[in-house]
Amino acid sequence: MSGLFGTLSVALTGLSVSQQEMETTANNVANANTPGYSREVSDVAAGDPVEIGSLSFGTGVVLQKIESLRDPMLLIQINQATQQNSAQNSSLTQLQQIQTQFSSDTSGIGADISNFFNSLEQLSPDPTSLTLRQSVLTAADTLATDFNTAAQNLQTQQSNVDQNVVLTVSQVNSLTSQIASVNQQIANLQSVNSDPGTLIDTRNELIQQLSGLIDVQEIQNGQTIDLATTNGTTLVSGSQSYALTTQLTNGVNDVFSGSQDITDSIAGGSLASLIQIRDQEIPSISSSLDQLAAGLANGINAANAQGYDLNGNQGGNIFVPPAANGVGTAATLSVAITDPSLIAASSDGTAGSNGNLANLQAVGTTPLANGLTPIDSYSSLVSQIGSNTENTSADADASSQILQQLQDQDGSVSGVSTNEEAANLIQYQSAYQSAARVVSTINLLLLDAVNLGMDEAEE
Repeated sequence: MSGLFGTLSVALTGLSVSQQEMETTANNVANANTPGYSREVSDVAAGDPVEIGSLSFGTGVVLQKIESLRDPMLLIQINQATQQNSAQNSSLTQLQQIQTQFSSDTSGIGADISNFFNSLEQLSPDPTSLTLRQSVLTAADTLATDFNTAAQNLQTQQSNVDQNVVLTVSQVNSLTSQIASVNQQIANLQSVNSDPGTLIDTRNELIQQLSGLIDVQEIQNGQTIDLATTNGTTLVSGSQSYALTTQLTNGVNDVFSGSQDITDSIAGGSLASLIQIRDQEIPSISSSLDQLAAGLANGINAANAQGYDLNGNQGGNIFVPPAANGVGTAATLSVAITDPSLIAASSDGTAGSNGNLANLQAVGTTPLANGLTPIDSYSSLVSQIGSNTENTSADADASSQILQQLQDQDGSVSGVSTNEEAANLIQYQSAYQSAARVVSTINLLLLDAVNLGMDEAEE
């Protein structure tokens, strides 16, 4: 291609491509703060040359495509880090709520245990004092009440976590449905050779949100992406999503895929942490509380039965006897007597004897079934909860830093730099203006050529 019309054609391609590049830059700037947006760049190439004789003439510039910049492997790493970080943050939130109930081994149940044995020590010098005996019953009642409160709070938190499991499954289903719909839209655009860049950004953002809820692995399937949990449970296949359900099992909501219970195989995201807290952490703490409450109640009852009350009768139970296996003791522990004279302080049946108080006090230093004394058992429980919370907090901080580093790396690839876009805009504007000058010049030359032809015809 040669001549003025050929030159005009070349200049027009420059105008068109520069205009498209400026539009791409404008779109980048407009979406600089849009979550999940990937920066777009114009992929341009020189047009195929035309051979005329021994000469080769350029045909201008061709805009091949508008490409979104992404690093697929980095996106997978971000999703994996999101799963881990979300699970740890969710666990930390629940553990911190538990920790507030067991904030110190010198208050709450720990202090109640000490106060109860201190009240027995105060009764020792004057075993006939009804006032001091009432103090023992009051301390016992306070201890039982605090056991009840701690157990009920754990049950309430477990119930709340169970409801969060149901809510999270609903959120998972909503996201998988949206991802399947976007998959279909992407396939539709690609079938007509249209660029689905914006939709791919939307899908990536949805997948990252899903990764915060449940463990997800991506499986490339032609034009779309299938999603499944790490144990192989399909969540999305093409334009079809597969909803999870919850069903009450042994009092809590288990997660099902079709008829298969996948509760124990969920390995990431906040859903996994909620299940772990609900099914393992809280039951373990509740069991420790039950063992402590049952050990104390049985020990005190046995010691009281060795002595005699103010009426000279064999001592009975101070606490309502726990169930044989101790399960549920903390929630139901209560004082069995209201008459302070029924405390068996005497070892020989005389009113002034305090010999059996030593047996009652010895319960406080006698190892329970776990090999620890009551105070040490409670201190160990408080220490374990605190240690778990502290370790989870450290893990959450570390995973947050890893996630942030990956997001920063992704930002360097896909993020929009307004300074860079401003520089690009100046470059594209200059190219557009130059191409426009060429077009204007060719237009004048063509006009001169036309006028020259008319002048010659008139002559």
